[in-house]
Amino acid sequence: MLQPLTFRTSLLPSWRRAGAATVRRHRLSSAPALRGEEDNTIIVHQHRTTEQIDELSSFPPSALIVEDVVDSGLRKHKQKPRLEALRSRLREEKNNAPPTLHTFGTTKNTKKNHKQKNVSPIVKDQTEEAKRKSLFELMEKLDAVPLPKEPLKDTFGRHHSYLRISLSERCNLRCLYCMPEDGVPLQPAENLLSNAEIMKLASWFNQQGVNKIRLTGGEPLLRKNLVELVADLNQLENPLEQIGMTTNGVTLSKHLPDLVDAGLTHVNISLDSLKPEKFAKLTRRPAAYFDRVMEAIEDCAKYLPNQTKINCVVMPDNADELQDFVELSRRMPVDIRFIEYMPFNDNQWGTDDFLSYSQMQEQIIGLEREEDGPNDTTKWWRVQPNQENLDKSLGRVGFITSMSEHFCGTCNRLRLTADGQLKVCLFGKTEVSLRDLMRQGGSDEMLQKVIHHSVQRKHFKLGGHKDMEDLKAHSDENRPMTLIGG
Repeated sequence: MLQPLTFRTSLLPSWRRAGAATVRRHRLSSAPALRGEEDNTIIVHQHRTTEQIDELSSFPPSALIVEDVVDSGLRKHKQKPRLEALRSRLREEKNNAPPTLHTFGTTKNTKKNHKQKNVSPIVKDQTEEAKRKSLFELMEKLDAVPLPKEPLKDTFGRHHSYLRISLSERCNLRCLYCMPEDGVPLQPAENLLSNAEIMKLASWFNQQGVNKIRLTGGEPLLRKNLVELVADLNQLENPLEQIGMTTNGVTLSKHLPDLVDAGLTHVNISLDSLKPEKFAKLTRRPAAYFDRVMEAIEDCAKYLPNQTKINCVVMPDNADELQDFVELSRRMPVDIRFIEYMPFNDNQWGTDDFLSYSQMQEQIIGLEREEDGPNDTTKWWRVQPNQENLDKSLGRVGFITSMSEHFCGTCNRLRLTADGQLKVCLFGKTEVSLRDLMRQGGSDEMLQKVIHHSVQRKHFKLGGHKDMEDLKAHSDENRPMTLIGG
């Protein structure tokens, strides 16, 4: 029988610094031999608390080397080869920060690198000196340019009033469409924006007309001091109309009361199946997590009724559950949103996996059209009363049709990644490092010019791609969804 011992949480800081840890499971008879391990060794036992599992599962598989010790025998499971190759690439770089300017990922596909498209591009082959030079050249170019009057207005007349801020690259799930199966190499904490840097940027965007901020990830609930950050956002000079958060819901219930008290107004919960076993398949995590997500949905229905949405990415694996999700909106004050499957780096998207808006509607009965809001990315419907239930449904049903009927013409959102890169389009590879600009002493005026320059280069639709097939062909040039923030 495995020995129940206490998880050594005091070792977590050194684990993070080392970037890898050893996880041991051992028999009772071998326990004494494993005492006194080096500082970056984490010992995990059979009996773990929920919080300990969350802490471990937020790290990619490459951060863990699992060893089974049975008496005197030792069997080591080596790191997965695909991710080990990525980690080798990172070690060859002088610094594993992402590219400072313009692009993320690889160059255009050639026959040579097309064979390697399953390898997620995490950094471009570019030295730190070249990155700094690139940013310096842009700042030099913009130095004599007058301050723009409307820095968040693009060439198509779209004013951007919605900012999505990613707080973490880590996640405690491994959803098929969001993250490569092997996870992603994590950047050092110093490469990510601090709370002070986030607030500096949020304040500037707020002064320029941003009235809605959504916190994303990775999983935002893995960010330390999240409640304090929400409270600070709630105190911005121009009061925000919305402070939202998109989460997988696994650890939401224990944080929700404090977050609402701090000023959180809206929550989106990602859930792709109402069946525990299928949930486990789609998330690559234990089915036990499903109960915790459902508990979070029930809590949100109490704390934030009609301000909670369930996001469901529709794939062949869950297409048979659409009506079940719709019925959930009938009895709970939460909105259901069905999202078309979108191609991103290494998420194995294909036309066979794609169900369009019209195909989804064919599988759902009893909906009536609702009016959409301005700049809304969702086509809203509501369940009609029937003989069994004469009451009006408590929630709505929506469809996000990014692929079949894109809504780029009214896009009003910008994205800030956890490492401080500004992305003006979810599907575009172009980025500019606001983090580096601030850390190199750039003025507020230069910050305004650089952001305006980026917004002005925003394409009209799909990041400059012609259609979803073209988007798929170039998806390895963009980040995985988990490193963008959705």
